[in-house]
Amino acid sequence: MELRQLRYFVAVAEEANFTRAATRLHLTQPGLSAQIKQLEHELGQQLLDRSTRSVTLTPVGAAVLTHAKAALEAAERITHTVDEFTGLLRGHVRVGMISGAANDEVDIARVLAEYHRDHPQIAISLTEDTSEAMYAALRHGELDIALLGLTGAELDPAVEAETVFDSVIVAAVATDATGFGDRITLTELCEHSLICLPRGTGIRGVLERSCATAGLVPDVAFEAAAPPLLIRLAAHGLGVAVVPPLREADAAALGVRMLDIDPSMSGRLALAWNRERPLSPAAKILLGQIRIAFRGWKNQDTIFVERQVRILP
Repeated sequence: MELRQLRYFVAVAEEANFTRAATRLHLTQPGLSAQIKQLEHELGQQLLDRSTRSVTLTPVGAAVLTHAKAALEAAERITHTVDEFTGLLRGHVRVGMISGAANDEVDIARVLAEYHRDHPQIAISLTEDTSEAMYAALRHGELDIALLGLTGAELDPAVEAETVFDSVIVAAVATDATGFGDRITLTELCEHSLICLPRGTGIRGVLERSCATAGLVPDVAFEAAAPPLLIRLAAHGLGVAVVPPLREADAAALGVRMLDIDPSMSGRLALAWNRERPLSPAAKILLGQIRIAFRGWKNQDTIFVERQVRILP
């Protein structure tokens, strides 16, 4: 029995599907199936029921799953303990962030570059994805640290989230759009074609939760991953954009004006990690450096979320 076989078994159990687990593990589906069958052969028991479309655990598999997770976590702790004792930093730190979060004011690239300069033996990977995808990756141990948007939904107890920025969410309409005051109710908002970030993002999640609570269904006609494009679409009169706020002068320069939404909605940007999966010493140091950087950025006069939607020359 090998640790990698236990890791494969845990992935299949969590995904309830060999194909999804293989994608998650970056393996071929036949190769993954072969490894699971070898594990079952070594244990002398069937761990997974493959008789239905959704793979389920057998009673033996359910009992083994708890111990398999504990064994994987114990192996991580052994490595981390040795590294901390010897003062050695090595390995691979995996960071995820929402699209558009990195800019001149929130210079994640600079933080990563300084970290790499101080610890060149540590590999760093950075990926951009939706908040929903990164949240799942944190839970599954596929990311160490993520910068993501929160929707207000209750978090998995395994995920620790530290809010680094709070902002109201507003509506943006073309400057020459008629029939709008300074405010718009959620009901009125849903009467218009909306321009919003894709499903799985924090702002989209806040919008959908607010609408569901009010018994409303938003009509999202246009989606874009980057807030600047949402502003452009609204400026051309293609709908009402649901975005973080802009300064009045900046909005006017871009051909839009901001409307407060009633009842108000707010978005939260957070640093997150999995508290049940021990962070390596390397990941702990990087997390600390990102925290320090955010404190500095938050103290600047420029507001981060406003810069997120600004269209630079």
